[in-house]
Amino acid sequence: MSGAARNIALYPWFKFFQNLLFWQAIWFLFLQSELSAAQAILFYAIYDVTTTLLEVPSGYFSDRWGRRRTLIGSACAGFLSCALFALGEGFWVFALAQFALGAHIALASGTDSSVLYESLAEEGRADEIEGAEIRAWRYSFLALAVSAVFGGLMALYGLRLPFAASAVAFGALVMIAIRFSEPERTGGVRGEAERFEALRRALFHPVLAWLLVLSVLIYGFGHLPFVFGQPFILEVLGGSGFISEAAVVSGVVTTLMMLVSVAASWLAPGARRWLGLKSLLLLAFCIQVLLVAGLAMFGNVPAVLLLLLRKVPDSLAQPFIAAQIQPILEDEMRATYISLRNLVARLIFAASLLMVSVNASAVGAMSIEEIQAILAVYAAFGVVCLAGLAMTGRSLWSGGRD
Repeated sequence: MSGAARNIALYPWFKFFQNLLFWQAIWFLFLQSELSAAQAILFYAIYDVTTTLLEVPSGYFSDRWGRRRTLIGSACAGFLSCALFALGEGFWVFALAQFALGAHIALASGTDSSVLYESLAEEGRADEIEGAEIRAWRYSFLALAVSAVFGGLMALYGLRLPFAASAVAFGALVMIAIRFSEPERTGGVRGEAERFEALRRALFHPVLAWLLVLSVLIYGFGHLPFVFGQPFILEVLGGSGFISEAAVVSGVVTTLMMLVSVAASWLAPGARRWLGLKSLLLLAFCIQVLLVAGLAMFGNVPAVLLLLLRKVPDSLAQPFIAAQIQPILEDEMRATYISLRNLVARLIFAASLLMVSVNASAVGAMSIEEIQAILAVYAAFGVVCLAGLAMTGRSLWSGGRD
């Protein structure tokens, strides 16, 4: 088997072990048990700042020094993070763990999908990119589903156990990354001025610009249910007095959410052929807007049921966006562009949350009513953006079919 063929075979398993995040349902409870409120806020900021600061440099490192090295570094950082959480004590050890987690996310951002496309292109199978991306997303969602419910159950015996299990998964991830081969580049070695010019062309490419705006919106609206969903779960349980049960319930909700998304991914190729790319992407964003609007209107059980749809738009959009942009991007700036796109999405979403926090109550936890008012504003903004995307995208794909 050639190195490129091995990369293609290993890639879904890389995504599977990367997403075995057994701690995803209990991280907030763990913070509460180990840190003060002020430390917890600073702790979360460390991850955001690290990921943001390393996002573009990591993409440049990948383009300049190689995909394989970057993914090995990402996997090692993820293993270090989970090991420190499982075994460490004290704020500064956990801060280092959070820094390592941010480095893991940033280093993998853009490089993972670049390895897949460039390996397919090397094998003369670039036209299979959509199917390969969908398959990888299924592996990711299945890993998240499995780890969410088992992580919640592990937490009943100790809040560190999910981190230890994730460390084992990341150990496997390191082994997979080591087995990757460096894909061939078609563009040759470029000087820095040529790299910058290639990036500038990508930023002003009409299709890429439209997909950039859509990706930023999908990122933000996809994270809104994550940011504001926990209070709905606690309210269904009967308030903060049942927060110990929230880990198990959150794990079960996350598992069901991922399984629904896996089911949606099986329908995605048929929907792509039936609707066309533009219409399918707009449908995915429309579902996100409707989900946010639904959370703004309903409370308690209906809101929790709506959370099950949170990842469906990702199944319908993300693999096709990745497949659409890869052939347009040049090899020597592919990861840099994707990292820059992710950075823009993070910054704009963070800025919107900052605006929300300025107008939120300064005393106590936010009420469900206050959260619903905030989500109503987001939903209204989403409707405007959806209309704008529909109008501007009309000329990008003839007949809206491709």
